[in-house]
Amino acid sequence: MPPSQAPATLEMRTRLHASWLPLSLLALGLVARLAWAYSVFLNPDEALHYLLSVQPSLALTYQETLLTAHPPLLIVLLHYWSLFGTSEFILRLPSVLAGTAFCWIMFLWLERVTDHATALIGLGLLLFSPALMYLSAEIRQYSLLLFFMACSSYFLDRAIAESSSLMVLLSALALYLALLTHYSALIFAFTIGIYALVRFRSSRTQAPLIGVWGVTQLGALGLVGFLLKSHVLKIRARGMSQALADTYLRGAVFHAGQDRVLPFILKANIRLFHYMFSQGAVGVLGLLVYIAGIGLLLADKGPAQDSGHPSSRQLGLLLVLPLAINCGAALAGLYPLGGTRHNSFLAGFAMSGVAVALSRWKTPRRWQKTVAITIILAICNFSVTPAGAYMRPQNQRRTFMQQAMGYLSRSVPKDSLILTDGEGSLLLSYYFCHRLISSEESRCGEDRIIVFDPRQWLLRAETFPSQIHNLQQRYELRAGTKAWLFQAGFLVDREPELRTEFAHHGCTSPRSFGQNIFLCQLTLGAINDPTSATSTPVN
Repeated sequence: MPPSQAPATLEMRTRLHASWLPLSLLALGLVARLAWAYSVFLNPDEALHYLLSVQPSLALTYQETLLTAHPPLLIVLLHYWSLFGTSEFILRLPSVLAGTAFCWIMFLWLERVTDHATALIGLGLLLFSPALMYLSAEIRQYSLLLFFMACSSYFLDRAIAESSSLMVLLSALALYLALLTHYSALIFAFTIGIYALVRFRSSRTQAPLIGVWGVTQLGALGLVGFLLKSHVLKIRARGMSQALADTYLRGAVFHAGQDRVLPFILKANIRLFHYMFSQGAVGVLGLLVYIAGIGLLLADKGPAQDSGHPSSRQLGLLLVLPLAINCGAALAGLYPLGGTRHNSFLAGFAMSGVAVALSRWKTPRRWQKTVAITIILAICNFSVTPAGAYMRPQNQRRTFMQQAMGYLSRSVPKDSLILTDGEGSLLLSYYFCHRLISSEESRCGEDRIIVFDPRQWLLRAETFPSQIHNLQQRYELRAGTKAWLFQAGFLVDREPELRTEFAHHGCTSPRSFGQNIFLCQLTLGAINDPTSATSTPVN
């Protein structure tokens, strides 16, 4: 080999050695997400997102998005994506690809603003966070949101380093798409705006570039104004946001007179990290490590290595600001903070802070740090104790839903009465009726389906007797009428007590398909006092 080629060959080998590990991790994370997307049935939220997208035109699809609590992008995307297929796996592919790409863009961004070791740790944390893996294999907004946020951050830092107007425009485009995906992007938009101003002030950015950025920010404000007027104000007028804050998100929003500020903030952040690591003890440890990482960055008073890269303090500001803003929003009752998917947009910032601290952790041997991080991630994935609504993988196997639908088709007589709740109606819509059951009473083929209350997500033990009573009165169902009860979804509200109520109404031979799909036959009793149910055995 000529001597002149030796340095080039050595540099190529060095690059290959530096890239094989992150690419291997990326491939492993992608395979895990693909396997999950293929193997489990849809949850009710996923089914709803798809069913809303099944409209004859784009205009009608957009109108359907106005009935949800989210901007329109995902449902509009599904409207066209479903042309490729409507199986669970095909419908989930955009989320899988976006969730995996998010991890890779974050790796590239961290490598740019910190170093290779920090970026590699951050990549591992993001790829193998159980919560992010779970979200990446669901038909939800969050994977797209995370991807667009990561792109916006990455292109912004490239824009400043390269004085590139094109990169500014790409960063703004990603920001616009994030705003069209989920309303938590408003917190990100405020954060990235402050970060950009701080970077511009300390760098040698030319005035024309700042002018281009300013114009893009006016575009973002215009988009936010449009979303507020066309959607947000309407859903607030319908009380949708308040209903969420008063039900399953109640613990994630501060209630004056009931909560104290400091305990609420501490508990909310512990829940946040519990959610991301899906393990309580590791979540607390992750929060402490994140605080240490932020402390290390903010304590570093040195300037950036060059004007094209952020200083440690600027990076620390970026990583702490969205969590601080979210705390303020939760205290004001504007946006939840806690152990739910609604705060998954914070994952890139939180995991980056953890990665900064771990990269500076000194161990006698380099492999010891790698082994420790691997063991912690293994604990998170193999001893999951999730925060929020969750279906365990062994109970969400797609074969269970196939068996349940097969049983309905074979064993339930034609022209039967099927009763269900809000969750169950969405899964029946996708798997059994192949269209959205949008009212309390619908026809599904020859069968008659009645939803107890479409506004109520799931049945509750304390209200089930009165619901049966009201249903019999409304639809004039006589005593002795046979009805099949179908319940599927997260099933999180006092399920044992609810099953006892079912038994009181004749459900003596229930069929369960895993722990999250339930089917049984009821025999309706006489219409009398709803608190005194009449039980008739099933033949």
